[in-house]
Amino acid sequence: MDFLKEYKIVSLGIAFISGIAVNDLIKSFVNDIVMPVILPLNSYGQWENIVLSIGVVELRIGSFLSALINFVLLMVIVFIIVNFLNIKNKK
Repeated sequence: MDFLKEYKIVSLGIAFISGIAVNDLIKSFVNDIVMPVILPLNSYGQWENIVLSIGVVELRIGSFLSALINFVLLMVIVFIIVNFLNIKNKK
């Protein structure tokens, strides 16, 4: 048990599980709230079907757009948490 305390394995496990939960929450936020707002801006019916055609090349940007929004929101949350912890540690 000293090993777990010394290397903070339990804290790492809790952080990992919390990160997965936050990721699922952000995916739901993007898919259920953000993307329906973007949906009327396209003519493809669903945001996953948004395609950008450049000559004969078709770029399927709908899923990428969703993943990009998920990533940006997750990084903003991580940035806020790290800044909070840095301010807390300075005191």
